[in-house]
Amino acid sequence: MRTENLRNREEDAENSELKALVAPLLAWYDKAHRALPWREDPSPYHVWVSEIMLQQTRVEAVRPYYERFLRTLPDVRHLAQVPEDKLLKLWEGLGYYNRARNLKKAAVRIEEDYDGRMPGSYEELLKLPGIGSYTAGAIASIAFGQPVPAVDGNVLRVIARALADGSDITDQKVKKDVERRLLAVMPQERPGDFNQALMELGAMICVPNGMPRCGECPWAGLCRARAAGSISSYPHKSPKKARTVEKKTILVIQDENRTALQKRPSRGLLAGMYEFPSLPGHRAQEEVLSYLNALGYKALRIRRLEDTIHIFTHKEWHMIGYAIRVDELERPGQAGSDGFFFAERGETEEKYPVPSAFSKYAEYLKIRLGNKK
Repeated sequence: MRTENLRNREEDAENSELKALVAPLLAWYDKAHRALPWREDPSPYHVWVSEIMLQQTRVEAVRPYYERFLRTLPDVRHLAQVPEDKLLKLWEGLGYYNRARNLKKAAVRIEEDYDGRMPGSYEELLKLPGIGSYTAGAIASIAFGQPVPAVDGNVLRVIARALADGSDITDQKVKKDVERRLLAVMPQERPGDFNQALMELGAMICVPNGMPRCGECPWAGLCRARAAGSISSYPHKSPKKARTVEKKTILVIQDENRTALQKRPSRGLLAGMYEFPSLPGHRAQEEVLSYLNALGYKALRIRRLEDTIHIFTHKEWHMIGYAIRVDELERPGQAGSDGFFFAERGETEEKYPVPSAFSKYAEYLKIRLGNKK
């Protein structure tokens, strides 16, 4: 009994400390929050699309994608019916393409199981593909006014600093505990604003890289880490595993007017996207010419292109490239056993989704990818 009473007193103290942060946070948010397109009309569909796009992506990068996406797919029905290539083309350059695929899967489920309307409860939202606790909390609180937390890396960081909490924020138990504590102090009348204020604080003031702008922080007089001069010690994260390095040789193969592309496998990294043909490893010019000759291509000229590196979450591609001009009259058929097909520049820009990993080689062809179009 004594142990339980002690635990209750500790929880009350924690809640009291967090509760003191609420009013100044909301007052700051009312004056300082950014005008963002998805905040102008926070319908469930708009909040959902924006939150999925914003996962691991900066706000300024998302803006043009969000606006173009909604022009093409203004509601759940359009999203459920869009062909995958068109969907991926809209997403081209944002990365993490499974986010787009899960959007479509969830839209199909909403059409089939919810009569085309997004479910309004946190628990039902969690049942949809691609929606975890953070996204469900964001949609439920912002679009439906439900008092549920939305805890992402920004929120974990600002709470860790405010409370000088050295817990490992990569531990799911820590995230669950923060969700529990925020739920206890969440203002019932403004849950969506509260969640957005925490996100905004982490994005604009209590930033992850560089020095936080503590002089502009609504918690400047309440933050434990600032008072102790130990902001840089928080949050604590367990070290990530080193990324694996994969070497590739990219082949930019052109005939008179077109460029060779191939479609990636339907599963795995960048599934279903289109790419320039490639060879594993870093190959010498003679090896490339021998490879093409064996496929039946007659190379008229070849030259080395700029090297580039693309970083994924767990992998790095270290790429070298060659521009190869081939004889249009002496090459395999349109869809040979090599898996290549030839597309004009306009087709590639408008029809075939090409990952930003190949942007350096697309620039050589003056092909614009993603929001550069």
